[in-house]
Amino acid sequence: MISSLLVANRGEIAVRVIRTAREMGIRTIAVYSELDRDALHVQLADEAWNIGPAPAAESYLNMDRIIEVARASEAEAIHPGYGFLAENGTFAERVMEAGITWVGPSPEAIRIMGDKISSRQAADSAGAPTVPGTMEALTTAEEIKSVAAEFGYPVAIKAAHGGGGKGLRVVWAEKEVDDALEGARREANAYFGNPEVYVEKYIETPRHVEAQIILDGHGNALFLGERDCSVQRRHQKLIEETPSPAMSDEQRTALGEAAIAVAQACDYRNAGTVEFLLAPSGEFYFLEMNTRLQVEHTVTEMVTGVDLVREQLRVASGEPLSVTEVSSDGHAIEFRINAEDPFANFTPSPGTITEYREPSGIGVRVDGWVGSGTKVSQYYDNLVAKLIVWAADRDQAIDRGRRALEEYVVHGIATTIPAHLQVLAHDDFRADRHHTKWIEDEVTLVDSGPVPAEVLPTEEDLERRSMTVEVGGKRFNVAYWAASDGTGAGPARRKRPKLEKASGAGSADGIIAAPMQGTIVKVSVKAGDRVEEGDSICVLEAMKMENEVTAPNSGEVTDLRVQPGDTVTPGETIAIVK
Repeated sequence: MISSLLVANRGEIAVRVIRTAREMGIRTIAVYSELDRDALHVQLADEAWNIGPAPAAESYLNMDRIIEVARASEAEAIHPGYGFLAENGTFAERVMEAGITWVGPSPEAIRIMGDKISSRQAADSAGAPTVPGTMEALTTAEEIKSVAAEFGYPVAIKAAHGGGGKGLRVVWAEKEVDDALEGARREANAYFGNPEVYVEKYIETPRHVEAQIILDGHGNALFLGERDCSVQRRHQKLIEETPSPAMSDEQRTALGEAAIAVAQACDYRNAGTVEFLLAPSGEFYFLEMNTRLQVEHTVTEMVTGVDLVREQLRVASGEPLSVTEVSSDGHAIEFRINAEDPFANFTPSPGTITEYREPSGIGVRVDGWVGSGTKVSQYYDNLVAKLIVWAADRDQAIDRGRRALEEYVVHGIATTIPAHLQVLAHDDFRADRHHTKWIEDEVTLVDSGPVPAEVLPTEEDLERRSMTVEVGGKRFNVAYWAASDGTGAGPARRKRPKLEKASGAGSADGIIAAPMQGTIVKVSVKAGDRVEEGDSICVLEAMKMENEVTAPNSGEVTDLRVQPGDTVTPGETIAIVK
């Protein structure tokens, strides 16, 4: 068995892996950027090493430095978590060449499944149904228009070397192809270092279901059930549950068999997730394979009792799986607690957490990394924590999830907690009538919080404070805003510009302010241009998400203050449209 493990990641997944490793008696080594010097994963590990400045490219993506630290710390193995280098075949290869055990599949399997085109080919050869589309990369708008004419609109332009909604654009008409191709290629290159894209027929109102599998080097291949990940925004998951209420036992069996066949087609070892789209007709189609631990692996653990990280470490050590048969009990739901404002189109909300309290009780689990005083940075993913609940059946799990969410306290930043509560209260979710576009197309989220929706950012430093009062003997918690006294005693005010489309903040005089801190990746206009209300001004990237800043009114762009590559702060003027 592995005796020492370096976790090449940060945040909740680093904490998650370190905890299981410590239970197994494995010496744990954390790595951290300068920004994460005091992070929870650093505190929990047996030892920790600085690997560079805050930007991920200079720290968590720095292969040379991570391998250098692994050697210096005498780490026997490296666990990549998810994100960053977890699905990088070159990194896996370099780890193995350094004589260090790689906790994951082979570099060859990562490359086959990391390329969406070759993964589609592998799935097709394994007999798994695939979404109609191209089996090769496309580079021109004319090629895409030709394919779309064959399959019919809508189609999806997708990054060939990544996932998670990055580098994905849905095209509903021919006139949208050019802009969609440019955006998909730009985003694919930024996130995955490769601008290649391919095209699939876009299936409307599907369910997103995925199969959790794990294979060892002794001929054992397990299907640990499916997860339903259909509650999404921007093609990224918000809520995941198992078992899927949309699948029959026959569908579930077929899904598991297809997933195992796809894995065996690339000689896969270790944990992995094969993702499918479930059409309204009941047919399912291979979507992609994630060659790593998934964010939502927790719900599978809750219903099966299998510690997937423990099994990963066993497989990497050359040992057989500790389980040969899997049974599922009850229902589990995971809620992603993201630093996002659900009432502003899920705009990223970096900032400092000023008050934090997790829920607990029977059937409640929280995988997190933050506490009071934690700074959630624009440099990294916006996942703050994961709330997981288990109960005997789905209805009870929904009720338990609502109770736990109501107990969850996070002040200082906006989070997705209010959105989760409204999803659970929605008749469509309770009755299992939702799909991957449901949140965006059919749900109206209502902001009932104390923060006004049209407050523009100002220089005044206000704090959200609270006090307890009694009226007629009854206890009330009261929130109020007050000028900061410089002590940081109260939570920072949540600045929420009014957002008309994705993240453009505007005022009556046409001033367009940056709704968050981030980097300008595209400017769509130039000074002197005539624009209409809702037209794109620029694209701002923050916390791994692209946000389109739009014109609040029709008129002339009289002042343009940004260009690609610029970093902006919340409230900073981007442009003026008169």
